[in-house]
Amino acid sequence: MRLIHTSLFLASALALSACKQGAEPDAAPAPGTTAPPAAAAPATDPAAPPAMAAPLATAQLQPTKDSSVAGTISFSLVDGLLRASGDISGLKPNSEHGFHIHEKGDCSAPDGTSAGGHFNPGSSEHGSIEAPAHHGGDMPNIVADAQGNAHIDGPVASNVNVGKGDAFDIIGRGLIVHADPDDYKSQPTGNAGARLACAVITKAQ
Repeated sequence: MRLIHTSLFLASALALSACKQGAEPDAAPAPGTTAPPAAAAPATDPAAPPAMAAPLATAQLQPTKDSSVAGTISFSLVDGLLRASGDISGLKPNSEHGFHIHEKGDCSAPDGTSAGGHFNPGSSEHGSIEAPAHHGGDMPNIVADAQGNAHIDGPVASNVNVGKGDAFDIIGRGLIVHADPDDYKSQPTGNAGARLACAVITKAQ
């Protein structure tokens, strides 16, 4: 009789052990219970710099005759406003220079004069971009550091655009770095002097 009871006990223990081994490791929660919440995604680092806007147009500045000024400029929309950004080298140390969009995308003349005058689709007077009246091609002066390099990050006139194909589109226009600073007063060019570098503004690829 004891042998029968012992056999039954062993059979029951083996059956329970088999059930535990075959159980699903990630079984669904029992009815009436809730699953633990998923781990939250890491928060964005507030100190991280904002993503750069994709350029809409670019310009490769090449030196005019007897100049060594060169650089790359991009035009992008930032908060809905057009901005020019990039870097220029070959300038005199600690110097200031007029920087304008010109009416013609033609840099064939050795002195850059083939780019024509300032881009002025609104037929306005020349002036600071912050003034009520200014050319569509007027932009802030650029300033070189002690090594003759200038970093550009400034606004473009609000009445011009990139890629609309109208009279205010800067695609196909010229970009000029001048020898002297723009005084924002003298008409029609701000007395900014000779042209040190010229580029054709092209649509970004």
